Amino acid sequence: MALMPVADALSAVLAGAEPLPEEMVALDAAYHRTLAHDLAALRTQPPQPMSAMDGYAVRAADAADLKARLKVIGEVAAGRPFERTVGAGEAVRIFTGGVIPNGADAVIIQEDTAVDGGDHITITEAASVGRHIRPAGVDFRAGEVLLSGGSRLSDRALSLAAAMNYPELAVRRRPKVAVLATGDELVMPGSQPGPGQIVYSNGYALRALARAEGAETIDLGVAADTVEATTAGIRRAREAGADVLITTGGASVGDHDLVKRSLEAEGVDMTFWRIAMRPGKPMMHGRLGAMRVIGLPGNPVSSYVCAFLFLVPLIRALSGRKVIHHRRTSALLGRDLAANDQREDYLRARLEAREDGTLIATPVTQQDSSLLGNLAAARALLVRPPFAAAAVKGSECEILTLPE
Repeated sequence: MALMPVADALSAVLAGAEPLPEEMVALDAAYHRTLAHDLAALRTQPPQPMSAMDGYAVRAADAADLKARLKVIGEVAAGRPFERTVGAGEAVRIFTGGVIPNGADAVIIQEDTAVDGGDHITITEAASVGRHIRPAGVDFRAGEVLLSGGSRLSDRALSLAAAMNYPELAVRRRPKVAVLATGDELVMPGSQPGPGQIVYSNGYALRALARAEGAETIDLGVAADTVEATTAGIRRAREAGADVLITTGGASVGDHDLVKRSLEAEGVDMTFWRIAMRPGKPMMHGRLGAMRVIGLPGNPVSSYVCAFLFLVPLIRALSGRKVIHHRRTSALLGRDLAANDQREDYLRARLEAREDGTLIATPVTQQDSSLLGNLAAARALLVRPPFAAAAVKGSECEILTLPE
């Protein structure tokens, strides 16, 4: 079977990935959720002209002369408007956030005034119309669309939604991602590995990566290297309502690599098996009803790189995000690279920023797909197209930055 190009494989993974249904959640539960629809303000902010400073609300015409002496006729605090109209020669003590009284069109800050006789003030700086006043609607007006559907809600967006007067928001349901590991050789962290055994690590990175993108995760544990154990794990994923099943390990062609056989035995319609990339050639994808299946290699670097390239965009698509693809950026090579073969390379690389902001991407020297230390130290994947020519240090290259 010919190896599928990476771009074709990603298109297959994303094919038909429509946003999941929406649900209403309270503001405090909406952080990093995806907004289902455009959000228009339900109110005008501020609803009336308000003072931006502590001082006195005056008529600018009365306070244009530094010899002016104004009578203080009342006080305005935030939430306690002044009911009278400010007339000629009058002023009202006002505090930040207080509504500008009728008749007043400027605020003199208290530092530019002096109390004169208890109920009068004099000024040391002339007023001008609109000075220190926040006009009605200067922030936003009722009906304005301020948050767009498909955006991921940040802390600042939640503050804005609250100010727009929304106690809850319509967001997309979180995708449920189930992770099933396979392999008789795997033992859990904290165990004492026996002969030929290794400590299981893939699932921790995969679940963290999925959660960082807004998914719920289901840990299906480790299945033994039998068709029966693997198919039982697949069934548990379906019973748990998983939108995506991730398997890790058992994706190659050995006698003990049973994932493909188990998936097909459960009725998974396989889209592809093996792609033209390094690391991660033995990756699989298929559908089982509404559940999408991605079979990742067992080598930890291959598993993570494939999840970053394929699972993350899928989660974003199912979440209804407007931007689902990773953004590629340019850097300069930190060392020479040999010509590439027919597989698209994703080299783990360190990043260094020059004083002018230019990024230097230096691939680690050992790119073996089992080396977690190099993966943890890397800050980017350096992309090398199939049959790329040899490249010299200092030439331009393309990178994908990894999550911090």
